[in-house]
Amino acid sequence: MQKTREHWSNQLGFILAAAGSAIGLGTLWKVPYVIGQNGGGLFVLFYIFCIFFIGTPIFIAELILGRKAQRAAVGTFISLSHNSGLWKTPGWLGVISAFMIMSFYSVVAGWGLNYVFMCLNQFYLGRSPSEISQIFATIESSGDITLFWNFLFTVLTIGLVYPGVREGIEYWSKFMTSSLFILLVILCCYSITLEGFEQAVHFIFYPDFSNFKVSGALEALGLSFFTLSLGQGVMLTYGSYMRRTEDIPKTSGIIGLSITGASLLAGLMIFPIIFSFGFKPQEGAGLVFKTLPLLFGKLPGSLVLSTSFFTLFTFAALTSAIALVEVVAANFIDLFGWNRKKAVLITGTATFIFGIPSALAKTGWLFPNWQLIYGKNFFETVDNLVSVWLLSIGGLMIALFTGWKLDKELIQEEFMDGTTWKWLFKPWLFFIRWVIPIAILLIICHSTGLIDMDKWMR
Repeated sequence: MQKTREHWSNQLGFILAAAGSAIGLGTLWKVPYVIGQNGGGLFVLFYIFCIFFIGTPIFIAELILGRKAQRAAVGTFISLSHNSGLWKTPGWLGVISAFMIMSFYSVVAGWGLNYVFMCLNQFYLGRSPSEISQIFATIESSGDITLFWNFLFTVLTIGLVYPGVREGIEYWSKFMTSSLFILLVILCCYSITLEGFEQAVHFIFYPDFSNFKVSGALEALGLSFFTLSLGQGVMLTYGSYMRRTEDIPKTSGIIGLSITGASLLAGLMIFPIIFSFGFKPQEGAGLVFKTLPLLFGKLPGSLVLSTSFFTLFTFAALTSAIALVEVVAANFIDLFGWNRKKAVLITGTATFIFGIPSALAKTGWLFPNWQLIYGKNFFETVDNLVSVWLLSIGGLMIALFTGWKLDKELIQEEFMDGTTWKWLFKPWLFFIRWVIPIAILLIICHSTGLIDMDKWMR
């Protein structure tokens, strides 16, 4: 007999859980440094476009598929495709993506935990910008310290996923997501007073078309998928916990706006510090760890603010991490009949083991010639593989499956259930069938070298 599937207690609980999954490290850690590496304004414009016109329609599609099937990612496609071998692929791609993201995500989250401990000792007081940057470089190259905090974060994640949907994921997401938004606004208000704020606003919002590259659009697409938790099986799984009375299109729009707002707030918080203290926007993955301690050192109540921020940074990471672990564990439960305890423990242990090379990527302890051979260290390789390839291909297959494989009447019925935005169905279906597949295919062709769109668009 199939067990009764657990559901979110209410729509707000789902919104905060889904927003928490998306806002997490994708917003606080990845968005600022990717914007910095891609020149600011024009990339931000691409990113916002991708959020609303490519990401959000796929977000709606994933929730519709999950709610209709009431299964985890792989089970959703098995059920709706009548066990078609080809159409199991996007489900498995989602599970693999979630597993790989968690493997390096927990490394970054572990650094956040470490910074909570460091802020309790106010390590930033009396230190110059170069000294604070060097501290992060030292942490990156200290494999034993990185592994310790990585392990601790993984244990915390397992502890939160284990109780289930309502008592674990939903309960903690409500608190952590709302608290993070409040602190983001407070820190942004202070950043307004910095001398680099005007330069930061220009950098973020002024599109410089002289630097236009189609490769930037590829990066923006991958980032929008990463921050919306698309192609990772997360929203397929979260959709399966939704009730039929919940308004999927409206909820998806709210979450898209939340992600955009949080991303812009993160940029307005971090880039004024970058320009005020002479950092380069292209600093890379450690940007948040190199810049924010400088801000805290200038603020009254720095001990409370700095510790609170990195605590919430860790909480934000946890809301994303519990979603990633849930994707993999839910598939073990659905497909193999495992109990939740066994599925969560095995998933957590496996992601930690696979993440060891990412944790040691800057130490030279493991795979010392990896960067020489592949052009990126192990951490960057996994990040690039997922963000550029797996999420894009998974999103493409979900769009094709929803728009062309499934019966239109079935999709329309599921779209209409619970929504007051019934007028949106036709434009949404048009984007799912035509705009999104063509956009993703063009970008994939560019990234494979089949079409050099940077050269073509000159």
